Amino acid sequence: MPMPPLEIDRTSPVPIYFQLGRRLEEAIDRGELVPGERLPTEIELAETLDISRPTIRRAIEELVSKGLLTRKRGVGTRVTDVQVRRRVALTSLYDDLAAAGRQPQTTVLRFDRDCVDRHAARMLGLPATERLVHCERLRLADGVPLAVLRNWLPPRFADLTVEALNNRSLYRMMAEWNGRPSVAKQRITAKAATPAQARLLDIGQHTPLISMQRTSFDSTGATVEYSDNLYRADHYAIEVTVFNR
Repeated sequence: MPMPPLEIDRTSPVPIYFQLGRRLEEAIDRGELVPGERLPTEIELAETLDISRPTIRRAIEELVSKGLLTRKRGVGTRVTDVQVRRRVALTSLYDDLAAAGRQPQTTVLRFDRDCVDRHAARMLGLPATERLVHCERLRLADGVPLAVLRNWLPPRFADLTVEALNNRSLYRMMAEWNGRPSVAKQRITAKAATPAQARLLDIGQHTPLISMQRTSFDSTGATVEYSDNLYRADHYAIEVTVFNR
């Protein structure tokens, strides 16, 4: 596969190595650079892009540290396929996997249109006895267990079905009721896998998991979702870009 164009803005205050790293990362996200593909050598990239070799090397080292590239003597630099990386954005895991060229698969573990959960109701701003729509799903990527997703929704989403949850993105379905999340509050921590969670995710007991709680609001400010999700830390990463202001 030919190397995609890597445009660099030499007038930008953003360092060139950072720009190059981002362009390579975006190419990987879009599937223009596929797992196992070998990148040109530092010399080839330096000549093609008219960038110094130390700058090329720093950009590649940044992506190696993120687990996106591997470097081996005699083999070169190749694209890896280790983790599902997720930038901090209000998207569904189903859509993120599909966009990354992965095959999302879902098993619905529980579905209840009359769930009473005091904590979830409080997070949704509803009375403690409100009947909520609750679903728990196992999400796989290319057949590998990746996450246990637990969502509580207001009664307005009671027309959801198990069949739809097995085959579609939850956020896309919520949009059909004019309830797609547009802003959210999110809390990310770590926890050890329980025996039941370890069995679902095919990992050892007490293996560290990424735990994420999210309360989402639609464009009118109405609360539309509370979720409490668990992700395998060896296959999933959350990525944040920060700038000095």
